[in-house]
Amino acid sequence: MAKIKTAYFCQNCGHQSPKWLGRCPSCGEWNTIVEEVVQKDEPEKGGWRPSNSPLKVSAKPKPIHAINYEEQPRMLTADAELNRVLGGGIVPGSLVLIGGEPGIGKSTLLLQIALSLSSMRVLYISGEESEQQIKMRAERLDAPTSDCHIMTETSTQNIFRVVEHFEPEVLIVDSIQTMQSSLVEAGAGSVSQVRECAAEFMKYAKESGVPVFMIGHITKEGSLAGPKVLEHMVDTVLTFEGDRHTTYRILRTSKNRFGSTAELGIYEMLGSGLRQVSNPSEILISQREESLSGVAIGSMLEGNRPLMIEIQALVGVSTYGTPQRSSTGYDNKRLQMLLAVLEKRGGFRLGQQDVFLNVAGGLRVEDPAIDMAVCAAIVSSYEDIAIPTNVAFAAEIGLGGEVRAVNRIELRIAEAQKLGFKQIYVSKYNLKGLDIDSYNINIRPVAKLDEVFQGVLM
Repeated sequence: MAKIKTAYFCQNCGHQSPKWLGRCPSCGEWNTIVEEVVQKDEPEKGGWRPSNSPLKVSAKPKPIHAINYEEQPRMLTADAELNRVLGGGIVPGSLVLIGGEPGIGKSTLLLQIALSLSSMRVLYISGEESEQQIKMRAERLDAPTSDCHIMTETSTQNIFRVVEHFEPEVLIVDSIQTMQSSLVEAGAGSVSQVRECAAEFMKYAKESGVPVFMIGHITKEGSLAGPKVLEHMVDTVLTFEGDRHTTYRILRTSKNRFGSTAELGIYEMLGSGLRQVSNPSEILISQREESLSGVAIGSMLEGNRPLMIEIQALVGVSTYGTPQRSSTGYDNKRLQMLLAVLEKRGGFRLGQQDVFLNVAGGLRVEDPAIDMAVCAAIVSSYEDIAIPTNVAFAAEIGLGGEVRAVNRIELRIAEAQKLGFKQIYVSKYNLKGLDIDSYNINIRPVAKLDEVFQGVLM
């Protein structure tokens, strides 16, 4: 029998220590170090191993030019948003981890995907819900009849015995924190169990070529529960975000070995399931019957997708002497920088003004191309002059008040034209190689912030 090894792990971040500590040296949390017994068993007694494979395989190094590689076609789903986030579809043999807050819709999303794969044999393994609960959700989703099979099990050894005979084409695990392997003498959800179970599913995915989707819990800080190595092991890490008070959900990519990490998908949570939002710019721009001051429309990019978002600003005299600077969905330090540029280069006295900034729709924006829209919204509220609703902005602002060029200006202009905008302000340095005559929108090139304010607010 193999020697039993005892180690101490932090249940918050996964830090390993040879002895018990009151405070984790990695994350700083108190009373999170617990003792776990890790036992190394014989490899043939558990875990995934194809029935026709030998027990021992001798690996030999090969020159890179001698390795045979055939690109396998991706598996397209009926969910265009998921296909975009994954980089063009599901890659055979990939291991995808989806994390998110409780109740955000992770299980609903994967069950909806499983039911939409009507031409594939899908095995949905649940360690949290009963078969009756999953059946109730499936009836509410009103999905087409598919070859989706449900199994409630938490033991990985039992799961792989069923998988070997069932031979699914897609495997879904809900969730990895509820799985338990007999190779590790620790409770389900512990650092050792999460690491071992994820390693077994990864081995199965790579050797069988079956894509595996795993749902992961998150901690109160918003990071994925379990060891950090869990995110390194998987091929793709998706984060399902959203506000409980709104119906919109955002699927982001934080890691993708087969595509871009800058893509995102937008859904709307309805009673019948998650609805794909094919044109998110329409929901990010509020419908107004009359023009209001302090509102500007900016163009941003998330991956290859252009979005027109609404920037709202409110500027008022500071009542308590110390002006407030508050922003929602926008970097507060960058807001401070733009306010300094407006005061130094534009001559606007904002030192004794409270400034509140909000990005409508609950998005978190990091694209510098919305700098001009932020400045226009602030000055519009300060002067109490409304910006026309058919005007958009797409440019970065420098410390000297200059309007800087941004990347992929063609996509931004085309999106503004598609949504019916009549004018868009861009940097004059973006005009190189741009065919203005091919657009049905008035493109206004500018070099300084003063030119923007003269054209919009005067």
